[in-house]
Amino acid sequence: MATSEVQTVSASGDKMRLAVAGALVIAALVAFSMLSAQGSLVQWAGLLVGLAAAVAVFFTSETGRQLLAFGRDAVREVKKVVWPERKEAMQITAYVFGFVVVMAVFLWLTDKTLEWVFYDLILGWKK
Repeated sequence: MATSEVQTVSASGDKMRLAVAGALVIAALVAFSMLSAQGSLVQWAGLLVGLAAAVAVFFTSETGRQLLAFGRDAVREVKKVVWPERKEAMQITAYVFGFVVVMAVFLWLTDKTLEWVFYDLILGWKK
């Protein structure tokens, strides 16, 4: 018999935290515009304090905790990646540049061939 983990999340409390975080962002922007007469240092301090408070409230919500968990998982996965050595990276880069040059020449030749077929042979428009 399998046991399942039950999570109890206060949906209304979580929505309230998100609303407060949004209100703090708006308050920070309003403070930034209203403190313009006080000088740029006070103006930017008001904005940064308000945004920091909004971020702090956001990360106490379930959505914020899920975002942090996602970030931790992403960092863990990036650490698992086997990055190529310098020699291998240089070879792959050279292959890509070589392919781009070959495709550029191919497309240029195709364009000139079609131009010759349509304008010179079919329409008779000599340059």
